Amino acid sequence: MIRAAVPADVPVIHAMIRDLAEYEKALHEVRATEEHLREALFGERPAAYAHIAQDESGELVGFALWFLNFSTWRGVHGIYLEDLYVRPEARGGGHGKALLRELARICVERGYERLEWSVLDWNTPSINFYKSLGARPQDEWTVYRLTDEALAELGRP
Repeated sequence: MIRAAVPADVPVIHAMIRDLAEYEKALHEVRATEEHLREALFGERPAAYAHIAQDESGELVGFALWFLNFSTWRGVHGIYLEDLYVRPEARGGGHGKALLRELARICVERGYERLEWSVLDWNTPSINFYKSLGARPQDEWTVYRLTDEALAELGRP
């Protein structure tokens, strides 16, 4: 079952974010706290949204965390999927596909024309899964990022 996240899900979402970061060999980079997530997802001005995958017993086994982006070329919003994670013991049960299907449904319902995400180039199982759904890599685009000191330096008045 897929459903929108509720505030009570924040501790489990946070734990799964840490699990995902560990899988991606970047646990040391996680700074987000449960309070950060609670504010981002359920605060006065939510900046992100989350959907939860539950198994037959009601256990939370996966999540998708996303936010709106905008295409200047298409003139409409889209969804950027920040994280998609299914616990290892629940993989192969259709939860990841169900989460992506729900985001695609939201896109279609709202007239959004893109559902986008990034994947690490070494994550072959995920890449194969995404390709099986019809997703295609955007090989001609390279992601750039400013963080930490570089961001602070550029942002100084």
